Amino acid sequence: MSPNLRIAYRFLTAKKRAMFMSLACTILGVGLFIVTQATTSGFQSFFIKVILGINGAIRIEDKIQDTMRSMAAVGASDSYFSHREGVKYIEGVEEPQRVADALREFPNVRGISAVVSGGVQVSSAFKTENSPQLMGIVLEDHLRVSDLGEQIISGSLDEFRQTPRGVLVGRVLADRLQLTRGDTVNIAARGQSSRFKVAGIYETGYREVDKVNVYMHMSEARSLLKKPSGATFLQIGLHDASRAPADAARMVAVLRHKATSWQEREVTWLAVFQALRYSTMITVSVFTLIASLAMFNTLAMIVIEKTKDIAILRSMGYERKDITQIFLWQAGIVLAIGAAIGALFGRVVTWAVGQIPLPINGIFKTDHFIVIVDPNHYVAAIGTALVMVMVASLIPARRAARLEPGDIVRGTAQ
Repeated sequence: MSPNLRIAYRFLTAKKRAMFMSLACTILGVGLFIVTQATTSGFQSFFIKVILGINGAIRIEDKIQDTMRSMAAVGASDSYFSHREGVKYIEGVEEPQRVADALREFPNVRGISAVVSGGVQVSSAFKTENSPQLMGIVLEDHLRVSDLGEQIISGSLDEFRQTPRGVLVGRVLADRLQLTRGDTVNIAARGQSSRFKVAGIYETGYREVDKVNVYMHMSEARSLLKKPSGATFLQIGLHDASRAPADAARMVAVLRHKATSWQEREVTWLAVFQALRYSTMITVSVFTLIASLAMFNTLAMIVIEKTKDIAILRSMGYERKDITQIFLWQAGIVLAIGAAIGALFGRVVTWAVGQIPLPINGIFKTDHFIVIVDPNHYVAAIGTALVMVMVASLIPARRAARLEPGDIVRGTAQ
């Protein structure tokens, strides 16, 4: 142990009560910072997983067509020139197979599912719903870009595969129509209707999806919606979903179709989660701020009480930088102990919070607190404490370093 560190420890243990207060606030600041970030990040990560499991990472839809305006050139009736006014979107994907083949050239693409979609009316023996959205899919393709296989709560995908006129209905819609697996429903669209068997009931946890989406085999959907070719959109799964915006931009340039990443689709909810993270970060940082103020007060009192000791140290040859180090070491000791115990405290509380029952069913479904253990949370918590405590400690440390032995002896030290 260096002499400066040994002296710092002796000075600090002389103010046990003040040291304990600063240490306790540091522990609470670091620990609660970790816990709040673990919960807010956990819910955000779970929401993203749900969204990717429903709608994929990117959606390709609507062909982009440049619009041109031709005008007769002056003095030449058979000469024309054109200029670009903007873009025009042609609804749907006219050649889904050709677009899909081009998409497979993108290294980050994991799967592609063509979807034929349209509004329908679904009727059971008890009620009629006018808001459902029919989703015609090729099941094996769709399973590569969604979590539909994990969302079945009644029936099975095998039953859906083996039932040409089978449908998969969301739990909310099934409850509203009082449907169970094996029931038949009447689905009407574009002036015609047919009866289908409920092969399974799924639940994503996202109420707005579970209330409207009805999955059907592609061939039956084309017949019902009278769309013999093309697709409404292509749903894309990516190996790395975080790269969706960059991939979507390249897809627009290459395919000349509108490509929307999941970050763009869910920008509102992502902003809400980010705001919650920042607000909780600011709130719990108050404990760290209190710790820094307590450390400032402790060191300031030590400077006042230890002026004679400082004079002796200066007389023995200690330089100003040595005195500064002694007082910064005191803050460092409290910070190191507080950060270590605070990180452990945060990990234990994070685990405990993850066991708390919390039934939620809205934008996602869960029955307990969602937490995530991320090393970045620990780094941010300790970094925040480090900055606040060391900055607060610097002022009394510099004041102690400016004390001169002669001024202390004469009683004129400031």
